[in-house]
Amino acid sequence: MKIENTKAQMRKGVLEYCILSILKDGEAYTSDILETLKDAKLLVVEGTIYPLLTRLKNAGLLSYRWEESTGGPPRKYYDLTETGKLFLKELNSTWSDLQQAVNRVTSEKTNK
Repeated sequence: MKIENTKAQMRKGVLEYCILSILKDGEAYTSDILETLKDAKLLVVEGTIYPLLTRLKNAGLLSYRWEESTGGPPRKYYDLTETGKLFLKELNSTWSDLQQAVNRVTSEKTNK
């Protein structure tokens, strides 16, 4: 078993949550989202993020608006919808519970 595959699956499992969390403070352009993820050591390529943003938008969690750019094509800025904010609130609670459970399991010593 290759460790890189397991690491990639772990990152993919939290990617939606991370994207919604990035947008909790306001709208962002895709490259800004990618940069934030990169700074956090969650390396994601454009080919992964665009379908994910579309899926989140189609689920009603995100909205977007177009803004003209002086140096190229128009830019699409994403923002959380009210449904997205409620969904993120629920994920925050779930994440906290999951984090506590994983910490409990991984830090306990097994008595043999």
